[in-house]
Amino acid sequence: MPATPASPPRSAPRLFVAGPLTGGASVVLDGPQAHYLARVMRATPGDVVILCDDLTGEWPATVSTAGKRDVSLTVGERLRPREQVPDFTLCAALLKKPHFDLVLEKATELGVRRIQPLLTRRVVADKLNLDRARAIVTEAAEQCARTALPEVIAPVKLDALLRAWPDNRVLFFADEQGGAPAASAFTAHPGPAALLIGPEGGFDETERAAIRAHPSAVAISLGPRILRGETAAIAATALWMALAGDWGQ
Repeated sequence: MPATPASPPRSAPRLFVAGPLTGGASVVLDGPQAHYLARVMRATPGDVVILCDDLTGEWPATVSTAGKRDVSLTVGERLRPREQVPDFTLCAALLKKPHFDLVLEKATELGVRRIQPLLTRRVVADKLNLDRARAIVTEAAEQCARTALPEVIAPVKLDALLRAWPDNRVLFFADEQGGAPAASAFTAHPGPAALLIGPEGGFDETERAAIRAHPSAVAISLGPRILRGETAAIAATALWMALAGDWGQ
């Protein structure tokens, strides 16, 4: 097996690739990833790249050749296994593209397991390019050193989500009209959870009543101020991770 640094430099590029990866395997990258390594990072033979496959964990790989069209690497010994991700789903109503892009990026950095985009009556965007969304979370995962990619699910309507929601998974509902303080609610309901965040215009009264009527729903308050959709999603996710997620590990 090829020799690789015991501790690859923190500046080593990180990429998610198709797996599973194994020690000693040869990996050939082409397209945008090859362009990034060869043209942007100026990778040359002997340089170390960190590869993740969302299956087995994180691996160092040494550049063998760096051409105009592809880059060949040889995988070394695994650095760490795939991380254990808290069982937390962010159910966020679609926002305008730049705002929802921010939600995708920051939810990934914060450590969510799933992102479920929602369609509600007051959404201003009713479509999501899933390939683009998954590219955003992949890039965010590479930048924050995650070894597991969050699952980005196709958008669903709110009523469909509520009909299919299991009774044994709490659904925290950020209600502008009030609820239990988020911190106390998160502490009182440990275990697998999800967070429901509305669109720019909020939920209408029919939607709010349907959510509150669901046996798994727990209405929460995110403080005395009205938050934008992206702010609410990021702030509440961070609070859950601190109180019930993996930030204390």
